[in-house]
Amino acid sequence: MTTPEAVPYRPGAVPLATRWAARAAVALAHLLATQPPGRIRAVLRVLRRGARPASLAEATGARDAVLAVSLASGGQKGCLPRSLATVLLCRMRGQWAVWCVGVRSRPPFAAHAWVEAESVLVGEGAPADYFQRFFTVE
Repeated sequence: MTTPEAVPYRPGAVPLATRWAARAAVALAHLLATQPPGRIRAVLRVLRRGARPASLAEATGARDAVLAVSLASGGQKGCLPRSLATVLLCRMRGQWAVWCVGVRSRPPFAAHAWVEAESVLVGEGAPADYFQRFFTVE
């Protein structure tokens, strides 16, 4: 049995300047997602320099903007480009959210990438111990 999935694609709900920034972040995220994990971490470590930590509200706003402009980022298999686009959009605003990669700690086991701000999972709807981290870029 399958479960229906609603993807929140509504680009008109995002102001024009934010929409263009979010689309640029999504495009860069899709390019970066094709790279090996070590290269992704190296690029993100360089990009995070000089950024202040993002608040939960700022990171949530960035994630919502990414979801509003990108259908591919909203799907079940869109966690890597979604998380990368979220941190890239935060960085464009002078902020940095924690980018994490790991697995679910409960069955069904699967790899996952997500964003945290203020030690809270951004938009995941799961408790903090639901995922086991492999690595982060803080």
